[in-house]
Amino acid sequence: MAQTKRKKSGHPAGKRQHSAPNKLTKPTPAMWIAGARIRTLPLAIAPVALGVGAATLITGDGVIGGLARLGTIDWGLALLCLAVALFLQIGVNYSNDYSDGVRGTDEFRVGPPRLTGSGVANPRRVLVVALVFFGLAAAAGITIVVLTQYWWLLIPGAVAIAAAYFYTGGKRPYGYYGLGEVFVFIFFGLVATVGTTYILSGTYNDWSVLAGAAAGSSRARC
Repeated sequence: MAQTKRKKSGHPAGKRQHSAPNKLTKPTPAMWIAGARIRTLPLAIAPVALGVGAATLITGDGVIGGLARLGTIDWGLALLCLAVALFLQIGVNYSNDYSDGVRGTDEFRVGPPRLTGSGVANPRRVLVVALVFFGLAAAAGITIVVLTQYWWLLIPGAVAIAAAYFYTGGKRPYGYYGLGEVFVFIFFGLVATVGTTYILSGTYNDWSVLAGAAAGSSRARC
């Protein structure tokens, strides 16, 4: 008796198929804004604000006798410090999006989809955007160096940008080895806070160190 061959059906119980991600040729502006992870930006603002507060204790600014004295703080430099922190944070966010996406780390992600991992953006384009923001952070940092003549700040600035990229980028990202919290504590805590205080006052104090440690510790737990 001849046996009839069973045709393969498209039933889910049959051969498992992986659906390709929905690829868009041009992500919308809303997608790029979501990729910047706006909700993380206050974490970059906090250490700079704390650094400014510590600097006012050194320069004598603040509220005295009910009157505000803010004349000795260079607010242009303060805004440049804020720009460095914000551009670095956004650059890290896009860099993580790219690196985790190309490695497949975000394939089974729970939460908002990422530009690279979800396939809505060309990975190379996401990397370029990350590098642009790192470049903006570098430009703001170099402007600070030129204005203050603190040329040695170029060294921690370059190290901070490298640390931001290699968090999840490169062949051996330190973020995958449990060192992410350590670098976050150092650069987005102590360096950001104490650095801001030093840039604005020419020195630092115990308050800037304590505030930087607090900012770094709280951020490392996020």
